[in-house]
This record gives sequence, C-alpha cells and structure tokens, in this order.
Amino acid sequence: MLCWFCAEEARATCRFCGRGVCAEHARFGPYLLEISRSVLRDRAEALVVEDAVQCGTCHPRPQPVAMPELD
Repeated sequence: MLCWFCAEEARATCRFCGRGVCAEHARFGPYLLEISRSVLRDRAEALVVEDAVQCGTCHPRPQPVAMPELD
C-alpha cells in the first residue's frame, strides 16, 4: 500500500478512513474503542486508545449519527 499523500510505502493505515500513511505523514490521536455502562458507578465509561494512527485528512464526526432504521 502507498501513502495517500506522497506515494511512498505506507507504514500504517488511518484508524478512521483506512488511507495508507508513511511515517512522515502519520498523525496520532485518541480513538474510542468501546463504551460500556459501569454497574458500580452507574455511568457510561469509555475505553480509549490514546495514540491511534490518523491521516489528518478525514474528519470523523464529533457527535454520533442517529440511525433509526436499525432500531
């Protein structure tokens, strides 16, 4: 796979969109793996990876998207 930006050999893929990125173009940031409800604390808690690979081009939406057709 080649880097989306410079066509050099990709070292990783963006966790959000799947684009290939080389070491120079890779960015890093948080990625939400899972949300669960804590029985002891009665609140939602998230399992987050702090340094997931990101391409910096895609823009994941900050809020969840409603999908009533799946209810």
